[in-house]
Amino acid sequence: MKVNALDHVNIITADLGGSARFYAELFGLERRDAPPPLKPEDAQWMFDDSGRAIIHINSLDCPRTFPREVRPGPTGALHHVALNCSGFDEMVRRLDTRRLAYTPNLVAAIGLRQLFVMDPNDVLLELNFFGD
Repeated sequence: MKVNALDHVNIITADLGGSARFYAELFGLERRDAPPPLKPEDAQWMFDDSGRAIIHINSLDCPRTFPREVRPGPTGALHHVALNCSGFDEMVRRLDTRRLAYTPNLVAAIGLRQLFVMDPNDVLLELNFFGD
């Protein structure tokens, strides 16, 4: 057994539409209804250009296989979600246009530029741009 890659991140929110818009507008992800038995008003999945549903967004009322209490704010032991990105300058423009606060970082030893930004649900996103 081995782990091949990160499959997806699941975010539970009181604002399904606003969260889906955030990921669509900022990252260009395609918003689609989650498959049945989930309902469109309860779950939206955000797809990358390769057709992978990398971010699942669920309403507070969405049925869950593994129910647990979810509180607004920082996500407990989960510190951040890292996304491998390209187009550093374009992302900075998108963040600035939306007046979103972000923190840049440079890891020169490995040619990595980073941007840290919070999503509408206080999930910290680490955007990684290798050689970009």
